[in-house]
Amino acid sequence: MTGAMTETSAGANEPHPSTKPEDLTEAEQKKLKSELAKLEAEIVTLRHALADKERHCVELKRKLGLTALVGLKQNLSKSWHEVQVSNAYMKQKTSAALSTMGSALCKKLGDMKKSSTFRSFEGLVGTIKSRVAGGREL
Repeated sequence: MTGAMTETSAGANEPHPSTKPEDLTEAEQKKLKSELAKLEAEIVTLRHALADKERHCVELKRKLGLTALVGLKQNLSKSWHEVQVSNAYMKQKTSAALSTMGSALCKKLGDMKKSSTFRSFEGLVGTIKSRVAGGREL
């Protein structure tokens, strides 16, 4: 186990050591190896403690009914709500609503213009106009 830990602790992202092993005295090498072994043991202990805490967390969530699916659903609901209250979404929604309303209004006016009631009203207005004008050009 210690050999595996040594490999993970000496990663490619770490800077290269400024001293070579042959530059160190035997006592310094012994001290560093001892410190490394202690750190690796501590890392193993912390990993076990973290795993225990994660198991406990999962158990508490299970008892509370907070399954992964419920959490995902809550995250999606929250994200969707944030999208809905965003300025861009509101502008798009308003624009679409106004466009739909405009189309519906134009269609209704067109239908109304074709109706017999509107034609008779139009004729009545024309008659009144001609009587008021009395044959004069407007």
